[in-house]
Amino acid sequence: MTDLKTTTDLLGDLIALPTISADSNLEMIALLANRLGDLGAHIDIQTDATGTKANLLARIGPEEPGGIMLSGHTDVVPVEDQDWSSDPFAMREADGLLYGRGTCDMKGFIAACVAMAPRFADQDLRRPVTFAFTHDEEVGCLGARNLQDILRNSDTRPSLAIIGEPTEMRIIEGHKGCCEYTTRFTGLEGHGSRPELGVNAVEYATRYITRLLDLRDALRHRAPPGSLFEPPWTTINVGRLHGGHVHNVIPGLAEVDWEMRPVADADQTFVKEEMARYVADTLLPAMRRVDPDADIVTEVIGEVAGLEPMEPNAARDLVARLTGSNGTDLVSFSTEAGLFQQLGMSAVICGPGSIAQAHKPDEFIALDQMAQCLTMLDRLADQIAA
Repeated sequence: MTDLKTTTDLLGDLIALPTISADSNLEMIALLANRLGDLGAHIDIQTDATGTKANLLARIGPEEPGGIMLSGHTDVVPVEDQDWSSDPFAMREADGLLYGRGTCDMKGFIAACVAMAPRFADQDLRRPVTFAFTHDEEVGCLGARNLQDILRNSDTRPSLAIIGEPTEMRIIEGHKGCCEYTTRFTGLEGHGSRPELGVNAVEYATRYITRLLDLRDALRHRAPPGSLFEPPWTTINVGRLHGGHVHNVIPGLAEVDWEMRPVADADQTFVKEEMARYVADTLLPAMRRVDPDADIVTEVIGEVAGLEPMEPNAARDLVARLTGSNGTDLVSFSTEAGLFQQLGMSAVICGPGSIAQAHKPDEFIALDQMAQCLTMLDRLADQIAA
């Protein structure tokens, strides 16, 4: 089995590349592509419209459909305004822990996969192993959504996906979706002494928020029977309201950032249709009675599908054999897994590290977690060898 030092050395190299979502990940993609390409992997790099971000698909084994996909995102969250004990982009080891931005979320899994790649390359594989490393997961799973288009039309699309988000190597078979929106209100500015002559964008934004909160309460009663999520219903959160300048001016512009975490696609449809109806039938007519140019526009920041627990689930059953685990869990955080499930792939989440450390200062991953991940991947190589 690949030794732990080889893996942690590679992880240190990955941590040294500050692939914050706002910045490029091309250097990391090139490093991974070169490592895998040297092993004879088929390499496919998908660059986004800006030319500064890319996904990597690398396949080892027979050129045929099916097989296993090992997936992780290359981007990390920012470190600004966080109180780190050391340089977040210089990995350090202390007391069996590896510290650095991205160690658990989720460069640890990526390092384990690539360090283990020679083991797969040395095998006569019955089924291919595909490495899928994406950009911009932290800001709406943008890379994975682009990757969907390639996989949808691929003659070699994998049938199983293991997404290595930090679960402490527990098997996760379900999570809620994550849908993020910004709704912008365009009103008509005026003097605060004559509110009837203006269209107060902030007032209409607050009415919009009030309706969202009404729907949030209604969603409690739509929780599926026996739902194991915490909480068991779809949630709505209003994250930001911005608008206005001073006390005596009617604000002409306002923005609301909000999100929902649906347990079912039907809840997402319910909220969007109810809000669209409220805007069309109530808010816009009132605004446009004063100013015909008044408007309300909602921008979709990201709509990430949830991972729905399903029977059968070949990916879950495979990982259970590899790890020896007899149980599965659901989580409240979202991942790219649901996007792969939408393609008809069996998907499961299992990776080293704890989500409790993700996005925090002094993020870390334990060496024993890395060792457990390597053991899982080593057993996978045995499972799919001819």
